[in-house]
Amino acid sequence: MQPLFTPPFPHRSRDWAPVWTSFVGQRASNSVYGWPDEAFDVAWRTRRVLGYTVHLVSDPDAIGRVLLDNKANYERPALVRRLLRGGLGDGLFNAEGDAWREQRRIVAPTFSPAAVAGFAGTIAAVLRGRIAGWSPTARPTDMAAEATATTMGIIAATLFAGDARLTAPAAAGHITAMLDAAGRARLTAMLGLPAMGPGSRRARVGGRFLRDTLGMLADERAAAGAEGQWGDDFFGGLVSALHARYPAPEARELAVDNAVAFYVAGHETTANALTWTIYLLAAQPDLQEELRGEAVAALGGGGMQTLDARLPRLRAVLDEALRLYPPAPRLDREAMADDELSGHPVRRGDLVSIWPYVLHRHRAWWDRPDAFDPERFLGDRRAAMHRYQYLPFGAGPRVCVGARFAVVEALIVLAHWLAARRFRLRAGPPPVPVGRVTLRPEGGMPLAVEPV
Repeated sequence: MQPLFTPPFPHRSRDWAPVWTSFVGQRASNSVYGWPDEAFDVAWRTRRVLGYTVHLVSDPDAIGRVLLDNKANYERPALVRRLLRGGLGDGLFNAEGDAWREQRRIVAPTFSPAAVAGFAGTIAAVLRGRIAGWSPTARPTDMAAEATATTMGIIAATLFAGDARLTAPAAAGHITAMLDAAGRARLTAMLGLPAMGPGSRRARVGGRFLRDTLGMLADERAAAGAEGQWGDDFFGGLVSALHARYPAPEARELAVDNAVAFYVAGHETTANALTWTIYLLAAQPDLQEELRGEAVAALGGGGMQTLDARLPRLRAVLDEALRLYPPAPRLDREAMADDELSGHPVRRGDLVSIWPYVLHRHRAWWDRPDAFDPERFLGDRRAAMHRYQYLPFGAGPRVCVGARFAVVEALIVLAHWLAARRFRLRAGPPPVPVGRVTLRPEGGMPLAVEPV
């Protein structure tokens, strides 16, 4: 069997650790650290966590029932919604029931295939501007920071009419503080206690910055809307639609709630996908050269609106990066009534925890699951996959509404990066994935970036 590159993954333990260890030490700050080796073999494990019954599920059939077939019985846990309400309010990402369906109807047209294709030229323009500012000579670069700055600029340009307030240097730091604090807040949320400590204070400051900034944008759009000029971008359409359906104060709050969610999630998850993908290519120079050829040909062979269709091998590499390093490493649901999943009883109030990070490396569903093998996403091997063994963007009705946008954006960015520069690993230890709300590399992703 041909050897495959096996990128780094966090330490695994020999057995299931006591639950309390999830709240101290490395496991408290990194949700993908210390998983037992057995977790990647078994499809079901039930544990008691601070009074909650939690079912860890890695069975694709059971996952399909939770996320689609019996979706009405499985809502986002009240615990999770309480934890996120401070930052996301009652917007699409945190809503349930009719409120969720109404907001989903409002935002869905922005992310239709035709609409996403229309964004391609703007994405490419932002990217070319950033690459023009890169050093023409070889230099070390933190590609995690570069990916974040790039995707922030793209989200601002495509969804918020390029408002410069959303690309200010302070914004990235505020978002990092919010995500880090949310990822560390499991214990206090389960106990019903307020979050405490310096990280929590930084998160509150970051949350206020984002909500105040986006609130100003919402007020400006509403004032312009009174004159019939809401704006023809995503945010203008969102503010207009909400004001048509809700009283002005509620419309403003929902506009800010959704703006925070789309601004943060819209750049953070894609930035992480880009970071891990470029690392995987830096670690495999021959593959990088092959894909550079595909990227150069694709960029010279048609318009931006169809670029993704001309990058089949780069798309397979991106899909494999999303398998190994899913941007959101976990999904949770709460049972509203008793049910049965793959022969296991689930009681009302139980939590069902689905970990794409574990599922994507599960030995029952993947051949050589820790190895990098983009061929698994091509041809018959892709067609043979179970619909619910690969969940980089979730699944079912609550699948990420921006999934198509994220994939097209990532392919445009990667193609331009590869055509413009060569990426090499630097001396030092390999990157360590850190799971909080998203899956980031600890300490960034320093790579050597050289002229082609």
